[in-house]
Amino acid sequence: MKAHSLIRSAGFVGLALALHGTAARADADTDLVKRGEYLARAADCVACHTASGGQPYAGGYGIESPLGTIYSTNITPSKNGGIGNYSEAQFDAALRHGIRADGAHLYPAMPYTSYVKLAPDDVKALYQYFMHGVAPVDGAAKATELPFPFSVRLAMAGWNMLFLDKAPFQPDPAKSVEWNRGAYLVEALEHCSSCHTPRNALMAEQSGQAYAGGALGAWFAPNITADPVSGLGGWSESEVVEYLKTGRVPGKAQAAGPMAEAVEHSLQHLSDADLKAIAVYVKDLPAIRDEHDQQPGHVFGSSNSDEATLRGVAGVSASNSAGGAELFSAVCASCHQPTGGGSKDQYYPSLSHNTTLGRGDTRNLIAVILHGVARKADGKDVFMPGFGADSLVNPLSDQQIADVANYTLKQYGNPALKVSAHDVAAAREGGEPPLLAKLPRLMPWLIGGLIVILGLVAWLFGRRRKG
Repeated sequence: MKAHSLIRSAGFVGLALALHGTAARADADTDLVKRGEYLARAADCVACHTASGGQPYAGGYGIESPLGTIYSTNITPSKNGGIGNYSEAQFDAALRHGIRADGAHLYPAMPYTSYVKLAPDDVKALYQYFMHGVAPVDGAAKATELPFPFSVRLAMAGWNMLFLDKAPFQPDPAKSVEWNRGAYLVEALEHCSSCHTPRNALMAEQSGQAYAGGALGAWFAPNITADPVSGLGGWSESEVVEYLKTGRVPGKAQAAGPMAEAVEHSLQHLSDADLKAIAVYVKDLPAIRDEHDQQPGHVFGSSNSDEATLRGVAGVSASNSAGGAELFSAVCASCHQPTGGGSKDQYYPSLSHNTTLGRGDTRNLIAVILHGVARKADGKDVFMPGFGADSLVNPLSDQQIADVANYTLKQYGNPALKVSAHDVAAAREGGEPPLLAKLPRLMPWLIGGLIVILGLVAWLFGRRRKG
């Protein structure tokens, strides 16, 4: 009896230990999934991998690049169209090296050039989250079809050899723990350089101009180095944190376009400690000055109103294109006030002491007028209608947008800046294309030129042989 009792007791103890181990593993997996969810927020995965009105992470979001529209893939754990069949090693290869499970190369619109710095433990947590914390959505997203020669994905292998720095993130022992955390967030997870660094002729980041500002189609990601004139040198750490968390700093800046998306989907969800770490790091970035900047963009500003002079003047209509003052009165003053001071609560911000109107680059001013503002942050749903061709308020022509932009610059911003109708037309088309983007249009001429050269070489060779 005693032997049987001992066996049964041992069995119960073994079962209890096994159940305890299973529960401990489940808790560990749950914690890993939660950590992966936070990391996915920091990496802003949902913003690019979710189409408007679509399911989270199901892909289909069109990323407008100078080379054409790149559609994000389905990264839900669906085995039919998603990444449900990916091993952790295949997930790591796609995330950090831009190589899909089928061996095809990804375009660096998926910022693997930054994610390559991710720590192995963070990759593991992200994998667990996408496999166990995301709802599967069946069906592949719309495929990317870039024009030749960009459609040849194998060319990215050569591009990676030239420009992909595979060095892992290395903490700087001379800096604080907070600084190093900020560096990891900025350099790897938040991939800030992919927008805020200018690119060379082959669309790779110019390392010597890191964070000095970069083109994003019609938008411009500004200089965020520590320079007090062109960058964030005139901002306090608390102002940087406020901007990242809310998308606004009254008297300085308002987030719109791609930055508004980053605030809405990623930055506002980070812990206060991580936001502070980011602020500490960017405030310490090597300063880079734009030689055209004479003073910080947010210092420009005055309060002026031309309303009294407009009384009795014909309003804006299809037959009356009007000037900048009339256009501002008709489409802007009701929200931003005739003085440009904005609403009392600054929900509609002041146009003076606003970097959009003071910074030396006018692209964001044009883009805001064309596309408006939409962001949900800090418990507020901020909205400004656009006045582009698809506007539901009042579509404006290229010249009208140039006129109202120049009026606001003269009245409330940097009067030395000027916007032309050509600038607006280029913004409507997604910004001035880089030289590389013009390659498909030049291909027939390049091929024709090559044929002519080869023909001349053959002719000269033939003459030499006869001689």
